[in-house]
Amino acid sequence: MSYTPGFSRYENMRYNRCGKSGLLLPAISLGLWHNFGDDVPHQTKVDICTTAFDLGITHFDLANNYGPPPGSAELAFGRILKNEFSGLRDELIISSKAGYLMWPGPYGEWGSRKYVIASCDQTLRRLGVDYVDIFYSHRFDPNTPLEETMLALDQLVRSGKALYVGISSYNRQRTKEAYTILKSLGTPFIIHQPSYSMLNRWVESDGLLETLDELGLGSIVFSPLAQGMLTDKYLKDIPAGSRATKNRSLSSRFLSEENLLRIRSLHEIAARRGQTLAQMAIAWVLRKPEVTSALIGASNPQQVVDCVGALDKVDFSPEELTEIDRYAVDGQINIWAQSAELR
Repeated sequence: MSYTPGFSRYENMRYNRCGKSGLLLPAISLGLWHNFGDDVPHQTKVDICTTAFDLGITHFDLANNYGPPPGSAELAFGRILKNEFSGLRDELIISSKAGYLMWPGPYGEWGSRKYVIASCDQTLRRLGVDYVDIFYSHRFDPNTPLEETMLALDQLVRSGKALYVGISSYNRQRTKEAYTILKSLGTPFIIHQPSYSMLNRWVESDGLLETLDELGLGSIVFSPLAQGMLTDKYLKDIPAGSRATKNRSLSSRFLSEENLLRIRSLHEIAARRGQTLAQMAIAWVLRKPEVTSALIGASNPQQVVDCVGALDKVDFSPEELTEIDRYAVDGQINIWAQSAELR
């Protein structure tokens, strides 16, 4: 059955300007990460993406290594672009990244010019498109001059393979350095993608959000639900088949009884607000004016619907924020600090 987009898809979504650029991003974007590999039925992926688009989510975020196996998420989304989203390319924001291991040998990861350019070319082939809207340096490479990585991003724009560029998980100082280089080149550097949630606040202690505001950059924060910890999934125990049991992207050691008690307390705050815990967690990151969009993942279409429901109530009273901090900060549940285990 062919897909026809919902006629009211743009009526209820909130769109925010990405820094000082001309680009608007939906307040909630869809990440096609390790929920979008060959181990997931293709029809499920189709249903997730079409549900998202019907709700006004125009931004679909990928990376070369998403799957599993690496590359399979881009292949799957390329199939959706060709079929369900045929004729809709100009209504979509598609992003991808390069930085993690993709092929054997010394040129298959990190930030060399050779790897970044080759990776983008492979991404375009997998997606079946001429360009992506945003292409990111997925992680800072300590062994490659930053100028080399940024020049590679600049080349992608000048060659028409990307419209804008961004960086992911760079700290405040490295972000300033990247900005200076790209500014001198005239490259449209508009966005940073860091991890950020009630349980993972490294961007606050690092001063990254203030730096982004100062530089006029937007941000799209990943893992606002802390890999599922800030959902109803773990309120009672660790369910069979969950990420924590697989130790794929969430270690079971994070789910100690003490931490589960604190998550249950956050759940009670959300219930008093008339929200699910996941909705409150998304609203909490969006309360920051420096946050352009919250990047969610989903394993079924209903999760997308539930997450978009967060936009119904994004305001917090000072008392609510203080109470949240009691369990998420004062209680030392802030157990990550730009952890590689999250990405």
